[in-house]
Amino acid sequence: MAERPYVLLSVAMSVDGCLDDATGRRLILSGPEDLDRVDEVRAGCDAILVGAGTIRRDNPALLVRSPERRARRVAAGHPASPARVTITGRGDLDPAARFFTAGEGTRLVYVPAGQRDAAAARLAATPAEVVAAGDPLSLGALLDDLAGRGVRRLMVEGGGTVHAQFLAGGLADELHLVIAPVFVGDPAAPRIAGPAGTGQRLHLAEVRPVGDVVLLRYLPGRPAR
Repeated sequence: MAERPYVLLSVAMSVDGCLDDATGRRLILSGPEDLDRVDEVRAGCDAILVGAGTIRRDNPALLVRSPERRARRVAAGHPASPARVTITGRGDLDPAARFFTAGEGTRLVYVPAGQRDAAAARLAATPAEVVAAGDPLSLGALLDDLAGRGVRRLMVEGGGTVHAQFLAGGLADELHLVIAPVFVGDPAAPRIAGPAGTGQRLHLAEVRPVGDVVLLRYLPGRPAR
């Protein structure tokens, strides 16, 4: 079995811990400088993962935006953008979503084993491969499958439940947490939420202003002496 991919979680939140507001319109928390930083991180990864809820709500393309970064990837023998990955409990994704239609490259949809055939039939007209990853769906099985496909570095961009699952499972190797100068103030707004974690403290490895936001880079465990 190949070594599991290095997993980097990328999160932007308001000063009161919200990932979005509850209006139904997407709240943009990152500024231009941070969006460019995220694009650079994307360009250094082999795959990008989002949950099915993020595809339904935000309809992201998950492509490297910078022509220069895309060209460098191609010159190095890689696809212009990383592989796109999602997880879904039911496979009920819209085949017209930009996850499937924008750009070229690999798309992988991981589902519970019992939903694999139905999801494959629903997405048959798309370029995606539907993959069974345990029943119930297992992030460990997903990471093992990605490793077998040559994925060494995985960027997880959302949403809050997916981030919580990786953190609670001890499967995150790095966390990029961006704090935006925005106050949402709505108890119904989405936050990182999901299975209970272990209470493990993370090590703050870097603090960096990026435009009008602040990047906090965390690593698991205690800092080396």
